[in-house]
Amino acid sequence: MTTRRILLTRSAAVIGAASTGLLLPQLVRAQSDKVRVGFMLPYTGTFAQLGVAIENGFRMALNEQGGKLGGREVEFFKVDDESNPAKGIENATRLVQRDKVDVLVGTVHSGVQMGIHKVARESGVLNLIPNAGVHIATRAQCAPNVFRTSFSNSQTTLALGKAMVDRGHKKAVWITWNYAAGDEAFEGFEQGYTAVGGTIVKKLGLPFPNVEFQALLTEIASIKPDAVACFFAGGGAAKFLRDYHAAGLSKTIQLYGSGFLTEGVLEAAGDAANGVLTTLHYSDSLDTPRNKKFRLDYAKTFKLQPDVYAVQGYDTGLLLIKGANAVKGDLANKQPLYAAMRGAVIDSPRGKWRLSPAHNPIQDMYLRKVENKQNKVIGIAQKAVADSGAGCRMG
Repeated sequence: MTTRRILLTRSAAVIGAASTGLLLPQLVRAQSDKVRVGFMLPYTGTFAQLGVAIENGFRMALNEQGGKLGGREVEFFKVDDESNPAKGIENATRLVQRDKVDVLVGTVHSGVQMGIHKVARESGVLNLIPNAGVHIATRAQCAPNVFRTSFSNSQTTLALGKAMVDRGHKKAVWITWNYAAGDEAFEGFEQGYTAVGGTIVKKLGLPFPNVEFQALLTEIASIKPDAVACFFAGGGAAKFLRDYHAAGLSKTIQLYGSGFLTEGVLEAAGDAANGVLTTLHYSDSLDTPRNKKFRLDYAKTFKLQPDVYAVQGYDTGLLLIKGANAVKGDLANKQPLYAAMRGAVIDSPRGKWRLSPAHNPIQDMYLRKVENKQNKVIGIAQKAVADSGAGCRMG
């Protein structure tokens, strides 16, 4: 009896274990059926509207695929990076280790991006950069698992020089925030402007995200340059435009900027933005069927007008879709995934673009003029602008 009872108990245990064994893989498989996408974007502070636009654009691209990546359902995880570089590594680590994301989409602020970049390089997680233009990410620290869908910080300002000199503006003051994006935007401006005979008579800066511009505007008025060129974005850009106009400078000194100066802030800037000239890889007014369809679909979906940040988010989705479709949603199959993304031609609302060997877009830069709260394209400032990718050695 005792022996039979022990045998029965053991049999039950074996059957139980077998049952559990059958169930566990199904449970694990069910949990991992979804592609895990992590958004690490600013949802508060001066760049909040940029983060929202990027996420909206990304989701819209996936919605056009039935909400799937390579046939797999998608689960989203979100972290507000607060545009705070001090929290960059911690927040990125949380998404990678706790939430086990397959891909990390982020971010806007170049300083925060460096935290993400460190985690991406150490963990091997796929990182898609939908905005931050910090050079090192696609130069000296380029990586096979890091792809940028936006621009490098010097790319947009590189195209400014010829437009300025062509208009007779040969002596300029430069102004920006003293942070990585501002410094690198200056690199592009200096290179492009001096190459065609322009002279930078003064370089002005203030700490990010300080918006007390008055003292610097007074200095500009006393210098009396032919033009001012700048790099600002988000809420700070709107205030700079208003303050520049209020100081009376817009009547006498032509203002130029990287296109981020007038992206998504024209309502807030009002008439102060009229006449400002910028160079960027996108404009609301691009008169193409692709752009018109995108703008209509975005407005219907989100009850908002899209800007360059929405386009960059959308293109981030398009690039990931190209990769995911090539590997049927298996993002762990990294070599063919990366190869498909490297070779992709993205049919974007901004115009078709492809990636450089360092994983940065090669793209046209448009010259735009603000008229009645719109960035109107008045020409192509420079075609097929590529970042140098200096120091990139893909390992």
